[in-house]
Amino acid sequence: MNPGDCWYVVIRRTFQILPSVGRGKERNLWKSGVYTWDDFMSMGKVKGISAERKASLDKHIERAETFLDKGNTEYFCKILPSVEHWRLYDRFRSGTAFLDIETDGRSAYSNVTVVGVHRRDGGGCTLVRGQDLNAANLKEALEGVKMLVTFNGSSFDLPILEYHFPLTLPRVPHFDLLHGCRRVGLRGGLKSVEKQMGIARAREVEYMTGEEAVYLWRAWERSGRENALRMLKRYNEEDTVNLEPIAERVYTTLQERTLDLDI
Repeated sequence: MNPGDCWYVVIRRTFQILPSVGRGKERNLWKSGVYTWDDFMSMGKVKGISAERKASLDKHIERAETFLDKGNTEYFCKILPSVEHWRLYDRFRSGTAFLDIETDGRSAYSNVTVVGVHRRDGGGCTLVRGQDLNAANLKEALEGVKMLVTFNGSSFDLPILEYHFPLTLPRVPHFDLLHGCRRVGLRGGLKSVEKQMGIARAREVEYMTGEEAVYLWRAWERSGRENALRMLKRYNEEDTVNLEPIAERVYTTLQERTLDLDI
């Protein structure tokens, strides 16, 4: 592990892993010349922090270092605010799963019809209701994942999956690209962001919407139209695969700002 690597600095430049340290206190630390965990721990005294409290915070940093070195991302779900989970993306890119679901409606209690999982390690899949979508297969599809990436998953995909398949999702950091995109000036839904980035979809699903995905499911469910299911799965696959280049763009922009202490 090379301390010069950008991911190394990006993670260690947040102090929001510490108890009672939010963005305001974090900025104050930066302004006082304390930029990284290493800076904090190497200083005998930090402005505004008593010696006793600093000793306690040093231990928190040491613990975070240990879990980071071990690749235990679950620990960071407990200590790092969800809006800062993006910082872990580069470090755990190879263990990231890009996830998207389809449902038979738009409410929180709609049935899940398709779950798409795209993994950089080649372990992705598309699970379909009534065929292979169940808790066991979903858990297997996400086995060993270090991080989840979604678009609006905080409000839609993950709560719905938790409702229908409780205790199945891994407890790992979640990089929600809806919020990440807004932070870097990319507005709108997933399709809008794709267009802004010049990401093209396959022609057969280029103009499909979420509402049409519901229609395709109903066509498959009522009449067994194989083409409807094939189109729905292709649409979902485009959703999940396209999350990766968006995550790369958003992470890179946030990384650059972080290294410049511009956020």
